[in-house]
Amino acid sequence: MTSSSRLAGLTRRERWRRTRLRAYSGTLTRIYHAASLRPALWRVMARGYHPAFDRIAARHALLACRLGSVDIPAYRDLLLRSGFLLEHAHLRARRLADFPETSKQNYAGRYDEASRCPGGRMHRPGVIVDESSGSTGRPYNWVRGPQELKAIYRNVAGYVSLVFPGEKLFVINAYSMGAWATGTTTGNALSRIAMVKNTGPDLEKIVDTLMHFGPGYDYIVTAYPPFLKHLRDRLDAAGFDWGRYRLRAMVGGEGMTEALRDYLEERFEQVRSGYGASDLTIGIAAETNFTVWLRKQLAADRELRRELLGPGEQRLPMIFHYNPLETYLEVNGQGEIVCTINPSTCLQPKLRYNVGDEGMLLPARRVEALIARDPGRWAGGRAGHERMNLPLLLVFGRKDSTISYMGANLYPQDVEYGLYASNPMAAEIERFSLSLAELPGLESRPVVNIELRPGADLGAGGAARLAARCRDGVLAHLTRVSRDFAESLSEDPAAADLQVRVFSHGEGPFRGTGTIKNVYLTKEPA
Repeated sequence: MTSSSRLAGLTRRERWRRTRLRAYSGTLTRIYHAASLRPALWRVMARGYHPAFDRIAARHALLACRLGSVDIPAYRDLLLRSGFLLEHAHLRARRLADFPETSKQNYAGRYDEASRCPGGRMHRPGVIVDESSGSTGRPYNWVRGPQELKAIYRNVAGYVSLVFPGEKLFVINAYSMGAWATGTTTGNALSRIAMVKNTGPDLEKIVDTLMHFGPGYDYIVTAYPPFLKHLRDRLDAAGFDWGRYRLRAMVGGEGMTEALRDYLEERFEQVRSGYGASDLTIGIAAETNFTVWLRKQLAADRELRRELLGPGEQRLPMIFHYNPLETYLEVNGQGEIVCTINPSTCLQPKLRYNVGDEGMLLPARRVEALIARDPGRWAGGRAGHERMNLPLLLVFGRKDSTISYMGANLYPQDVEYGLYASNPMAAEIERFSLSLAELPGLESRPVVNIELRPGADLGAGGAARLAARCRDGVLAHLTRVSRDFAESLSEDPAAADLQVRVFSHGEGPFRGTGTIKNVYLTKEPA
């Protein structure tokens, strides 16, 4: 299929429909973007968001899918092949949920880049080509147009100005540069409101930058969570005078546990996370003081956890605010997040796109009303509240990133809690991964593989002590959050047989790993 062959057969009625839908979608898009032209306007929109806007957002998402059926060659072909669009121009899908989900498997990996653009036209001045990290095994290319990028820049700048206020903002952008989506986009976006240095993930450059410019700035370090830990450990090793500097951090690209946040905030004044995906867009959602407080409450308050997450949910999700007018989200029957990018400025529209993350959606007002039933709890939630009324997105993580263990699902987040919570040896850890080892008798046990920092010297018996601390930490966390595991442990002591292996830097399963983001599931050697 060529990039425009599917559009050549449009009927007169479909061409008229395309004209009307383009005009309608374009008008809504201009209204959205007018509300975020300046960071101050963005803050007004985020604080004044009304639940009635959800219906407008849902209508726009439906319009986007209908427009795609007559304007995007790849999407039209998908609808025709799957029976949602008949050759005589009859569209069988009426509601948004009637349209098929798209993904890397059935859409991005099947159709070329140009055929996924309106009119099959991709090449134009100002287009930026990003590349995903390849953590799924195959890097993908994603194109973004100049108007689309401007909208991303405005949204990121508006959020940072709200959550990280400061008179002399200086951003040290430690995301990977080059074709990776997050790095270059973050640097360009934050240059609207701050001084920016794009160091990339180079520890020595960051140390040199801090020492050269000194403590007279409100620093914000942007990085993946594991790299921010490396930075904290590197600065500690260098005897860095944290008390003279104001350092805050914005992380993204993967989930972060409260144990790691607590470890980082022993040095950084504040660490907040954003949610996005190269497949979709940068900055879909982001944390605030309120969402961080709420997540900590869910970890400690079983009743609140049950009311918000449902009975028996052991996982502690990341919690973000998101704007449905820009990115309309649904949760399908499998609990996976499905996203439609609403603005017509999106060069490669994402229509009911599923990246494989599990999650929940909650109205902010409903959550606040639930918390307010307890005045003491509500007082804690109001402290430092940015008064953002955007709805909440709860993200549990990728659906395929688990290992089953004694009736419980073992998630990378569970391991991270065990590694960093009250662990005096946490600074020696570079990263970790999970695998399954087969034992005699056809049994299998999960294995936590730990890579040490470069040059780490644990001394005699140090590796065994680190393994024991990490094993105890993971088991304690699983016992606390999973009733199934706690019951298994009481009935069968063998449930505590969690293997922890410690490797020198670049050895074992970490040999030759070169992806920018951590890979948390690895295969045992045959």
